[in-house]
Amino acid sequence: MASDKKKTVLRSANWFGTRDKNGFMYRSWMKNQGIPEHHFEGKPVIGICNTWSELTPCNAHFRKIAEHVKKGVIEAGGVPVEFPVFSNGESNLRPTAMFTRNLAAMDTEEAIRGNPLDAVVLLVGCDKTTPALLMGAASCNLPTIVVTGGPMLNGKHKGKDVGSGTLVWQAHEEYKAGNISLHEFLSAEASMSRSAGTCNTMGTASTMACMAESLGTSLPHNAAIPAVDSRRYVLAHLSGMRIVDMVHEDLTLSKVLTKEAFINAIRTNAAIGGSTNAVIHLKAIAGRIGVDLDLDDWKEGREVPTLVNLQPSGKYLMEEFYYAGGLPAVLCRLGESGALNKDCLTVNGKTIGENVEDAPCYDDDVIRPLDNPLVENGGICILRGNLAPRGAVLKPSAASPELMNHRGRAVVFENFEHYKSRVVDPDLDIDETCVMVLKNCGPKGYPGMAEVGNMGLPPKVLKKGVKDMVRISDARMSGTAFGTVVLHTAPEAMEFGPLAAVQDGDMIHLDAHNGVLHLEVSDEEIAARLENLKSNQIIANTSGYEAMYRNHVMQADEGCDFDFLVGCRGSEVPPHSH
Repeated sequence: MASDKKKTVLRSANWFGTRDKNGFMYRSWMKNQGIPEHHFEGKPVIGICNTWSELTPCNAHFRKIAEHVKKGVIEAGGVPVEFPVFSNGESNLRPTAMFTRNLAAMDTEEAIRGNPLDAVVLLVGCDKTTPALLMGAASCNLPTIVVTGGPMLNGKHKGKDVGSGTLVWQAHEEYKAGNISLHEFLSAEASMSRSAGTCNTMGTASTMACMAESLGTSLPHNAAIPAVDSRRYVLAHLSGMRIVDMVHEDLTLSKVLTKEAFINAIRTNAAIGGSTNAVIHLKAIAGRIGVDLDLDDWKEGREVPTLVNLQPSGKYLMEEFYYAGGLPAVLCRLGESGALNKDCLTVNGKTIGENVEDAPCYDDDVIRPLDNPLVENGGICILRGNLAPRGAVLKPSAASPELMNHRGRAVVFENFEHYKSRVVDPDLDIDETCVMVLKNCGPKGYPGMAEVGNMGLPPKVLKKGVKDMVRISDARMSGTAFGTVVLHTAPEAMEFGPLAAVQDGDMIHLDAHNGVLHLEVSDEEIAARLENLKSNQIIANTSGYEAMYRNHVMQADEGCDFDFLVGCRGSEVPPHSH
């Protein structure tokens, strides 16, 4: 094996391998960190893309994880170099971390391409850091491996396990309904987040960790090991070792991210009860690597049962998921059902079928057997109709079965500020049979497509004991949220999609079983309303990154990437002549 490694043509040799003025300068400046001469002689240079930030609580422990990756790289004969990329934490960043996902992807792509790297390890955790770094790396197509920070430990409140994020939605609804006091509501704060790591529910962070593993871009068990479990650091070490071998095998990202791998991820999302945000992120990643993935491909997961009994769809949290066998146990059961493309290559050099063959499950209530699923048809439901000609999505595993076929009167909120002021009005003409409609919260409308689609119900309805209503918007919702919520309506209202034409009193029919979302208004009337809106449109005067975002972001069904970023540009870069 050692002789094979010496024959590997390294990309970093274009910087460090020449005996001229440029090579002198590249090596000399790096040596000020104490790097010895022999590290520039045929050793792969491994970039560690670190999204560590104290403003991204989910990723605040990444300095320690990076050190374990480095140990692995060094042990395998590589040279680790750690560098920061933009860290967009969901919990603090305004207006939404989705607004800067593409910025983080641009940062990652240019940092990888412009530097002397032979491969990269992506340290990801919080919601948008996983897709952002995968998008940026895909556009460069070097050998790449994902190391996730892991979920936090179970929250503990009133002697019970509570899920991060999901507790917020549940407790707030209870408070608004008058069922608990303000003191009781606020006392839950310290109980929810008691260790390092991402949300411990099957929210977007856990979902995207599972997507990364099911795509084959991480080692087995990466998705679920708790952040503070020593096995998380072992996995980081092994990933550091493995990335060095990937360089010698020329195992680039495009060999892993195939169409079949994306279908595996779609079916996995159904099995885990994953976040609707995965629809947008997988499309964006696929667009960067050159795989044709569209909304109709999500029908591949529609008949797949939800096996993972986790909040917000079910009962348990990520700790129990890992102890029960983690994602390999789920993938094994998908394989038994025939729903897994077993021949897909993964970053450890084996197929995904080989990785999960005979993977054990230790708790059949946490990871359900195929004949006793949590939800029989758990995949993301794709809706189309005159209200969403380019599609909308709904998460059946988090919805109320009795609302999956529902006809109701529209109560319209023109934007999120209008919603906040109107929903608390005791005179609002609304009851539980109505359909709440929120506009202008899509990619361009918010901007950034914030997670406001799971609108809280009006207090007057909550006080009646009602827990769910049909809600429709062009926004997203948190993966930790629940309810019969139609999201990502495309085109968005800001782009004069039919959603913009909905008025109070219009009747809307949701038929999730048949994938239909219909506004009971004639095509002529919809067109006339939209024409009137266009004639009265006020163009927002924006500048800076927001101007670039509004001018170039694509719609939800296209992955919300920037139009000029789609595609794989490779790792070639013109030489720098000093």
